[in-house]
Amino acid sequence: MNQADSIQEIERSTVKKTMKRILPFIMLLYVIAFLDRVNMGYAALKMNADLGLTAEAFGLLSGLYFLSFFFFEVPSNLILQKVGARLWIFRIMITWGIVVILCGFVQTPTHLYILRFLLGAAEAGFVPGIVLYLTYWFRVQDRGRATAAFFVALPLSALFGAPLSTWIIANITWGGLTGWRWMFILEGIPAILLGIAVLVFLKNRPADAKWLTKEEKTWLEGELTKERELSAKVNKTSARAMLKDSKVWKLAVFNFGMYVAVNALSFWIPTILKSLSSSSTTITQVGWLTMIPAIIAVPSILFVGWNADRTKSHKKHLAVCIIIAMIGFIGCANASSVTMMVIMLTITSGGLYGISGSFYAFLTLFFTESTAPAGIAIVNTISSLGGFLGPMIMGMVTLTQGMFIIAGFMLLSLLCLATLKLLANKRTEIVEDGTVEIPN
Repeated sequence: MNQADSIQEIERSTVKKTMKRILPFIMLLYVIAFLDRVNMGYAALKMNADLGLTAEAFGLLSGLYFLSFFFFEVPSNLILQKVGARLWIFRIMITWGIVVILCGFVQTPTHLYILRFLLGAAEAGFVPGIVLYLTYWFRVQDRGRATAAFFVALPLSALFGAPLSTWIIANITWGGLTGWRWMFILEGIPAILLGIAVLVFLKNRPADAKWLTKEEKTWLEGELTKERELSAKVNKTSARAMLKDSKVWKLAVFNFGMYVAVNALSFWIPTILKSLSSSSTTITQVGWLTMIPAIIAVPSILFVGWNADRTKSHKKHLAVCIIIAMIGFIGCANASSVTMMVIMLTITSGGLYGISGSFYAFLTLFFTESTAPAGIAIVNTISSLGGFLGPMIMGMVTLTQGMFIIAGFMLLSLLCLATLKLLANKRTEIVEDGTVEIPN
């Protein structure tokens, strides 16, 4: 075997080992995280009546979680960079699991307001922290697939969480506690158990990975170092300069629109489908209906992430996904039956969730090693305000009005994307030198 063949073999084995070791585990973490974030949407089918919550109050509760994100995401990511992903993700998961369990014991809306804010504070930094963590392990050309595998947790959470949550609500009343309370308790426990597993399973950097050979560690660190050097030549290297860069704020506004849409749907789909269903439709049946859009979202995320990597065209893929999502939202605004609503939600999910994995791979192209912790967190922090706004919109206006408003936010994201450009000239020079090819 010559040297070129040997390097190719090391490349294949390293990428394969890294993907198999890291991606399934972090995907599982996010499945639990996202379920614990949105399971209040399933609880609302019974909880709202028990606690006397109006639609407006529920919308505020759903969004309050993201308001605390706004205050805590940047500090969280900076701490993660300092103490290491392994320890900080462990802390995040333990604290959010405890808060979710406590939601099962609330007695008043005020208790729930407090715990929702604390849940956001506890989980703040998880998504930008994992996105940052992926940059420690995956090259640019592999990152679309890696982030897609992570974000496929969003529809998987609905796929498994919808029937599970509604079944618990409908069937478990141990110790005199109603089903929605047990849903919070039982779904908070896995976060604590997986938090403990993080200490055993995750490693901070390739140098710490006993499952890579010395040659594989050297190759991977070398490739990542070359990409960091390239990034430093074309991106801002100081936090102050980064904050003055209009591209950062365009990325934030783009993701803000997506957060409005994703979280409006995540919290309100069960209620929307229940309102359009016949009076005899059970909570469990609503859970099954909620699964249908998620089934399409899974292959959408994986295909968009894989194909964007293959064609090196993240921006074009994002634009197509936004247009599909807009069409879906406009269709939802005009749906008058549960069947048509499920069809339109499925189209919407195909576009909307396809954005997730590709966007976060695209996002990492705009930051250097020194600015990535704060930069990724800032984009996600601004986006979190969309998570606060989206559920509130659906609680304050009619279904039709809400869907048109969300389609408008998708248009805003599309306009931001259209004006967002990489530093093409400098990158072309570097690519021609044979360093690293950066996708457009």
